[in-house]
Amino acid sequence: MSDEPDITAAPTPAPTTGAAIDYGRFLDCVHCGLCTSACPTYLETGDENDSPRGRIYLMRAVTDGRLGLTDPVARHLELCLDCRSCETACPSGVQYGRLIEPFRIDMQQQGIKSSQSNVPGWFQQGVLYGLFPYASRLRLSLAPARLMQVLRLDRLADRIGLTNLLPTPLRRMQRLLPPLTKTPPRLPEVLPAKGPQRARVALFTGCVADAMFRHVHWATARVLQANGCEVLVPRAQVCCGAIHYHSGASQPALDFARQNVETFGALEAAGEVDAVIANVAGCGAMLKDYSHIAEEMGVVDDRLSRFATKVKDVTEFLMDLGPIPPATKVPLKATYHDACHLCHAQKIREQPRQLLSMIPGLELLPLAESDICCGAAGSYNLTEPDMADRLGHRKAAHIRETRADAVISANAGCTLQIQAMLRDDGRPLPVLHPVEVLDRAYGHAP
Repeated sequence: MSDEPDITAAPTPAPTTGAAIDYGRFLDCVHCGLCTSACPTYLETGDENDSPRGRIYLMRAVTDGRLGLTDPVARHLELCLDCRSCETACPSGVQYGRLIEPFRIDMQQQGIKSSQSNVPGWFQQGVLYGLFPYASRLRLSLAPARLMQVLRLDRLADRIGLTNLLPTPLRRMQRLLPPLTKTPPRLPEVLPAKGPQRARVALFTGCVADAMFRHVHWATARVLQANGCEVLVPRAQVCCGAIHYHSGASQPALDFARQNVETFGALEAAGEVDAVIANVAGCGAMLKDYSHIAEEMGVVDDRLSRFATKVKDVTEFLMDLGPIPPATKVPLKATYHDACHLCHAQKIREQPRQLLSMIPGLELLPLAESDICCGAAGSYNLTEPDMADRLGHRKAAHIRETRADAVISANAGCTLQIQAMLRDDGRPLPVLHPVEVLDRAYGHAP
């Protein structure tokens, strides 16, 4: 037998990017352009290729084989924040998230990224995938930064330019760090309702949120208790999977999803749980999308769909339950920023405002472009620093115009981004979660 290859054999066709996407979702877009005024990147660049309809056209053309996935095409798709504001603006109901996310998964699996990509392999594997999704690892890694802040060595390093020697992604991480106070103890597994029990809920604590914003989890639990809820906090829960999924790594995201489903499902086996509560907009949107993600990956698992229907944002759940009016005055002028994955992905816009309007003494000031992305977008402010800064400073300018004393937002990433942008502009303000303000209004000291 000859060892020479058979040159007459038909070559194995290369996988077509986007081929597995339901083609009808491309056709839902009628290219009317109403999404362009809602798209943060289009507002900044004015480039049609950086608009939702432009990106849909590019993805469809690549899927059809009419356009190659060239370096510029890949760059326009990378620059999308996946904020889904276009879904809110679209009169045709285009499911843009279910186009860009599986398309990016294909890009990653095929090793396609533009020459302008700002994500070094070591950072994606070691930090985004190896550190952020694990709360205990992240808390441990923050210990040196906390010590540097206490000794004010971080300010000294900035002044003499030492931080400029760090690789860009690490320099970005250092810049986004808030003042790191002592981490509160972990929540107990069961917190009893105050007064007559009205509901039994499970609290999702996540990864970055539990490492950096555990005080928000405590405030969430106390507010739920004050509203007659028994709160369960299962120990075996893990990251929601958004960090992996939104950057194109679908299998690890599915693995996290299955572990969460098993963990919270065990609670159901021990007794009915009325809801799984999320207090981070990005996590809540991801948890609610578990069934869609499984479908896009060709996985049949009814447990994912059942779990997704149980997930509620804390403000959504409280308004459905009927909140007990808080009585403690909170004299504060604040403005409210709509986190993208709360108002656009989860369609929750009025519930946080309704809860805040019940707080005695709180004056809520309107914010221009409240629902335009601040540039955080998960890990976007680490991987796309230029566009993230442009959007962040745009948001900070609108916040300053309100003359508010504080900003209220329901997403950990938004909190970090907005705090950093306001510090950069020399006008730092506290950025609070709605439940932190409610917690004060229910009589708990800040």
